[in-house]
Amino acid sequence: MTDARQQLIEFIASDAVFHGDFTLTSGKKASYYVDLRRVSLDHRVAPLIGKVMLDLLADIPDVAAVGGMTMGADPIAAAILHQGAARGAAYDAFVVRKQPKDHGRGRQVEGPDLAGKRVIVVEDTSTTGGSPLAAIEALLKVGAEIAGVAVVVDRATGAREAIEAAGYPYRAAIGLADLGLA
Repeated sequence: MTDARQQLIEFIASDAVFHGDFTLTSGKKASYYVDLRRVSLDHRVAPLIGKVMLDLLADIPDVAAVGGMTMGADPIAAAILHQGAARGAAYDAFVVRKQPKDHGRGRQVEGPDLAGKRVIVVEDTSTTGGSPLAAIEALLKVGAEIAGVAVVVDRATGAREAIEAAGYPYRAAIGLADLGLA
């Protein structure tokens, strides 16, 4: 395990895992909640996320950009973009809106032109895979090629299965066992 990954696990476990009664986006009940925004927007943790995610994606060739559904994917994509630049890697970032804008250029996918480019859809934590799959749908409309989906924390609640069933590779940097939740 890399030092950055171990530090990231420690930050998530101490600052982003909450115990109690929670209702997830899927409507399912959970006894814990992983709130990655508590750490993904922290100046100490964002660089770690970028490093760990870059390591996770290192063997996927010809990736031009990373991003996903706003809001969960935004800090993850930015961390990858910045840490990638520090390593000499050229990853752009993009943002997928829930709906196309009703003004201006009416875009749903913001950022560089992704037509014909290989992209990775990222997410902070995934429960059902719904957000990455919605992002993929929007990205396909602009002509992007989906190289896969990568999440920081996998809740082991069906996201991997849903994304792989749709035909896309799925990677997770951290699992529940890493956080003492399995």
